[in-house]
Amino acid sequence: MFSSEAKKMYMQATFQEAAKAEAQNEVPIGAIVVDPNGEIIGRGYNRRELDQDATQHAEMIAIRQACDKLGTWRLIDCSLFITLEPCPMCAGAIINSRIKTVYFGALDPKAGAAGSVIDLFTVKKFNHHPQVIRGLYGKEAGELLTNFFRKIRAEQKKIKLMAKDGGKKG
Repeated sequence: MFSSEAKKMYMQATFQEAAKAEAQNEVPIGAIVVDPNGEIIGRGYNRRELDQDATQHAEMIAIRQACDKLGTWRLIDCSLFITLEPCPMCAGAIINSRIKTVYFGALDPKAGAAGSVIDLFTVKKFNHHPQVIRGLYGKEAGELLTNFFRKIRAEQKKIKLMAKDGGKKG
């Protein structure tokens, strides 16, 4: 287990990754993989729209980078920190890569696979069950997402109004 200060530092790193996504008009989700010595060995942010690739989730990118760094697909004793609860695809990658502990901020009531919609980490038939810490800096992570989608909705409303007015200003 990490100290409170370490957890805060790691979650701040996920928020930095999420900011990279937001700067590119991607949903602001960030993830990092931390090795047993406390070193960040994988970083990722959501890139689905940029790459037009459904698998380019923050967790998938961070896990891939960590595997490359360690030279193995087994991330035994590593931890994953994420701003948002993992989806089923990412939960599968977490299970398959043998990540020991998952820390995440905001719950995902539409696609969360760590308890919100389904909890893949508790399926007994799977051969690996990571420890899960939910809601770490959840308020901040939730606000990040809420603000992003609020901005997107406002932009869409503005576009609709301009179209309705024939593009006239004033």
